Amino acid sequence: MKFSCEKTLLVSALSVASRTVSPKSPISALEGILVRAGENLKLTGYNLETGITVTVPAEIREIGECVMPARLLFDIIRRLPDEMVTVQVDDKWKVSIRCGISSFDISAESGEDFPELPDVSEENGFTIPQRELRDLISGTIFSVSENTTRPIQTGCLFEVEEDSVTVVGVDGYRLALRRFRPETPFFHQTKFVVPAAALREVEKILGDTDEEAVVTPGKRHITFTIGDATLVCRILEGEFLDWRKVLRLGEGMKLVANVEQFAASIERVSLVVSEKFKSPVRCIFGNQTASFKTATILGTAQDSCPMAGDGGELEIGFNCRFLLDALRQIPAEEVTLEMTNALSSLVMTPVDGRDHFAYLILPVRIKSE
Repeated sequence: MKFSCEKTLLVSALSVASRTVSPKSPISALEGILVRAGENLKLTGYNLETGITVTVPAEIREIGECVMPARLLFDIIRRLPDEMVTVQVDDKWKVSIRCGISSFDISAESGEDFPELPDVSEENGFTIPQRELRDLISGTIFSVSENTTRPIQTGCLFEVEEDSVTVVGVDGYRLALRRFRPETPFFHQTKFVVPAAALREVEKILGDTDEEAVVTPGKRHITFTIGDATLVCRILEGEFLDWRKVLRLGEGMKLVANVEQFAASIERVSLVVSEKFKSPVRCIFGNQTASFKTATILGTAQDSCPMAGDGGELEIGFNCRFLLDALRQIPAEEVTLEMTNALSSLVMTPVDGRDHFAYLILPVRIKSE
């Protein structure tokens, strides 16, 4: 195998493909990068859960494939001069790397022991702008459960309908929903749950661009094709929470808050809260204003912010971090807050009545003062 490639292109491709390389594996090949030179150059990292393949423009002089040590290869390539890199592998898996006045000789291994990535049919694929898919993921993934006793909740639910893509994340204490409506309707309906670990890698690859990403769900696996990179992962099996029954709207009192002011107040009172010293924030929703206070061994804090509407002095407690996580993802200047009583969940939705986001947070019981 022999090929030549621009150093900057090779570094960029290696940095993406190496994200799914296994740090330790009983299959030694999975600790490396599969380098395959054929019609083009492809680099693949795979950990048996998630795999990423990146296609790189290169001059292929001899076809072939091998597995190269991921970390060493990346460290070598990124420190080479910004020139053309030539890589040659002989029949004894000795790798020669040349670039300008620099040269390295390292060992590789056969690519025959590298597992094949799952093959996903392209029949049910749909396209979505990269920017929109990134917003769907970042706006929900923070609320995904880390409790592996309920595996289905360790991923985000995607519901694809003719006029929308809805993504939902839940962890038993909160729910996050984001929705995108395409200009051109989709031609099929489907739903699937993607592991959060894979979505975090997808989020890193996606750009702030209107270029299309292709999402292709299969029976057991799904692929995300983003530019020259393709990520494949398994689909989680099980019954996801019926979020429509949980997210009931129009049953409680409504207030309107400025998102930036609301978040700033919660951030200030949360300064005396830590992982070691936890305490809920006590919220009192009054007439045209809301006050917040909390106390831990570190100290006490109080703050307030204006809100449109009358909350009837409703007093309710929430986890500071859960509130902030949701507020930081709301794509609007103002938000509608909906609550029923001191034991009901807080639901935040768009002021304009649209349905492109919704955030639900369960209350925390607080002791009477």
